[in-house]
Amino acid sequence: MIGTIVNIIAIIIGSSIGLLIHKNLPDRLVKVTFQIMGLFTLVLGMSMALESNNLLVMVFSLIVGALIGTAGRFDDKVQGLSDQLGKRLGGGNSQKFSKGFLTSFLLFCVGSMTILGAIEEGMNDNADLLLIKSLMDGFSSIALTVAFGIGVMFSVIPLLIFQGGLTLLAAWLGSFMSPDYITEISAVGGVILLALGLNLLEITKIKIIDLLPALIFTPLFLWLYGFLPV
Repeated sequence: MIGTIVNIIAIIIGSSIGLLIHKNLPDRLVKVTFQIMGLFTLVLGMSMALESNNLLVMVFSLIVGALIGTAGRFDDKVQGLSDQLGKRLGGGNSQKFSKGFLTSFLLFCVGSMTILGAIEEGMNDNADLLLIKSLMDGFSSIALTVAFGIGVMFSVIPLLIFQGGLTLLAAWLGSFMSPDYITEISAVGGVILLALGLNLLEITKIKIIDLLPALIFTPLFLWLYGFLPV
């Protein structure tokens, strides 16, 4: 898990730099940074979503995932936990802390580089992809922290669980996922990031966490699709 540990260190360093910059920036510049991150998330999500080779699998994964997430009130529960953490650590602005925490986690973890990098390190003990991702996340965390504050730094906790867990799972199960599966999971993640970008720009109020179960159903539906006579 060297790649994930380096990734966490890079985000902490980048967030620390962002906090120093944030203190010296007027509110109007912070707002512009916030809007730029929203636009960047839209572009990133679109580029990932367009990689899909099976729109039917994408749609069904998102529908079933959203239904289960909504029924389980996943977003409300995670938001509540994040708000509680924000009240203790966010200097009274729990809403901003929560937005930074959840936005950063999604940007750092929902992507093909996260999945490919974690699997590559778990299966082949090669952390090169995650080290490259660490450099990118380190710089991204500077801008994110300028926009959202200290909540960005605490996103390393779910990142450790998700990315580190995926690495350990890959080491345990071996070569369990073909490139086609990774492409479709990444594409569904792109749609989720599109929704996140729209929320950041205050165009929509989609409950993003409720959509995350779609990432689990994508490989299942893609496997089942392989049995259809098409």
